[in-house]
Amino acid sequence: MELFNYFRSSASWRVRIALALKGLDYDYRPIHLLKKEQLEESFAAQQPAKLVPLLVDGDLRLGQSMAIIEYLDETHPEPPLLPPDAAGRAWVRALAQDIACEIHPLNNLRVLRYLVHDMGLDEEAKNRWIRHWIEDGLAVVEEKLKASGRAGRFCHGDTPGLADCVLVPQVFNAQRFEARLDHVPTLMRIHAGCMAHPAFDATQPAKCPDAQ
Repeated sequence: MELFNYFRSSASWRVRIALALKGLDYDYRPIHLLKKEQLEESFAAQQPAKLVPLLVDGDLRLGQSMAIIEYLDETHPEPPLLPPDAAGRAWVRALAQDIACEIHPLNNLRVLRYLVHDMGLDEEAKNRWIRHWIEDGLAVVEEKLKASGRAGRFCHGDTPGLADCVLVPQVFNAQRFEARLDHVPTLMRIHAGCMAHPAFDATQPAKCPDAQ
């Protein structure tokens, strides 16, 4: 397998965590988003969306981090990243999508570039935008974690899974942009537990081959 990704990409880190939890080997293919390598013909020919991550597994070329993670879970079922029961799987998917669909897209690099270059926001206004949507979105995740009774050491029980793969990169972004996190103590407790796990620690941006 090959993973085309950028060390600081939240969506890429999700997949790196999943691969590490599964113990799967892959070739790391860096695509530097700030240098616009995702727009080069050699990559765009494989990934029309011009986004990372991109997983290549034999003849399969698969974008979208959530689809990639579920593909890995179906093709390499041990250890599982989703609970065994339908209700548990639905709850974990919903929690993961609260981050991947409701927070992350609003702060994606191409959105931020549009805010600055097309709408004329300055750096402070851009950062206010980032912090607002992160803080608001993580508050929702916190309430769901507290109310569900499902959280243990991780988002669902005491085993890391899909929701944790999505949570950790988003907290990294929150810290990077100095978003407030004191209102999400359950979430931060889970984050600390994740970062003590080798699959999360070893795949973090600072430890990637293309980290700069």
